[in-house]
Amino acid sequence: MNHKIAIIGLGYVGLPLAVEFAKKFPSLGFDINQDRVNELNSGIDSTLEVHDEDLKSVIRTSSNWSSPGLFLTTETDLLSNCNTFIITVPTPTDKNNRPVLTPLIKASETVGKALNKGDYVIYESTVYPGATEDDCVPVLEAFSGLKMNKDFHVGYSPERINPGDKKHTVTKILKVTSGSNPEAAETIDQLYKTVITAGTFKATSLKVAEAAKVIENSQRDINIAFVNELAKIFNTLGIDTIEVLEAAGTKWNFLPFRPGLVGGHCIGVDPYYLAQKAQEAGYHPEIILAGRRMNDTMGQYVASQVVKLMIDKEIKIKDANVLMLGITFKENCPDIRNTKALDVYNELIDYGLNVSIYDPWAKSSEVKHEYGINLLSNKENLSSNYDGIILTVSHKEFLNLDLKSLLTEKGIIYDVKSILSKEIVDGRL
Repeated sequence: MNHKIAIIGLGYVGLPLAVEFAKKFPSLGFDINQDRVNELNSGIDSTLEVHDEDLKSVIRTSSNWSSPGLFLTTETDLLSNCNTFIITVPTPTDKNNRPVLTPLIKASETVGKALNKGDYVIYESTVYPGATEDDCVPVLEAFSGLKMNKDFHVGYSPERINPGDKKHTVTKILKVTSGSNPEAAETIDQLYKTVITAGTFKATSLKVAEAAKVIENSQRDINIAFVNELAKIFNTLGIDTIEVLEAAGTKWNFLPFRPGLVGGHCIGVDPYYLAQKAQEAGYHPEIILAGRRMNDTMGQYVASQVVKLMIDKEIKIKDANVLMLGITFKENCPDIRNTKALDVYNELIDYGLNVSIYDPWAKSSEVKHEYGINLLSNKENLSSNYDGIILTVSHKEFLNLDLKSLLTEKGIIYDVKSILSKEIVDGRL
């Protein structure tokens, strides 16, 4: 098959994939955000997932279906030139932690309108088992007038992007693939093998591939929840959690998880997709939801520990000045989606503290738009009168700050990530 590929969604997942496919095939990158498309066409990726030079090397200023390259657009009319559609849109949850499939359904409608006989549609967005066939395919069929496995084929190949990770990039992560029938599964598997140097694993069905993805992050969520509970227990007992984990970690089969804030677009969201599907089937998942409850409380717990440390040093809580270092959901990454550092911030505000945030990786305009918070623009704006400093995200830049010089005489330092010298901190998870 002569693939002409369309990537639907040019975020953390879609863009790296689009760039790699564009090196081998004529490719179209589609996104509904004109500002994002303009940014990428200028050769800049604000997510920092793709090097600017790598991006510039594949971008084409006009669509050319006879040679490799990437044309970026918001125009849906151009999609009908493609025969292989890869959908990489977000799958978030609402305020009640229920799955929101709206972006996926809208993308399916867009692709359905462009679909022709013989085409392939591959989903990469994380969903619960059955979502591709039960929720997406009916939309494709309704908007195209075509039938799956008769007129077009469907695949599911879950994304495994780790934002900010420059070692485990898209081509270096083994790819799970699947198809709506054996022929489709083989074609899709061979397609990904052209760009995934780490190799592929062909799952036996769409549902198996969907389930495999959603349990990857659920497993990690539960493991972190366990060590978060340990942190609460050991703090109550006056034992340093990290020292305990280091001692236990000397056994060959002890899993090296650390306590912390669990947010982001995957680990903090995906378990709810599996839980929702389980509940619809009549089963109430105990462990998965218990892990989520534990991890969702850690922001409030960190804030309470900071306030207790300040009280112990007789620091007046009302209107005390506190500096938070980091607002992104993880280290050395600009992604602020579903960041649990926000929970720490909101809880401290509720205590009546004045909270400033410094994060050299986050984009100030995005933080202001999403959360209504004004960031300190650079480290020169840091003062020397903080009653407390909380390291919430372990950005590499924070290791070079002289934190003691930023504190008042009684000021405290709390290290959520346990990366600072134990000698300078007053508390850590």
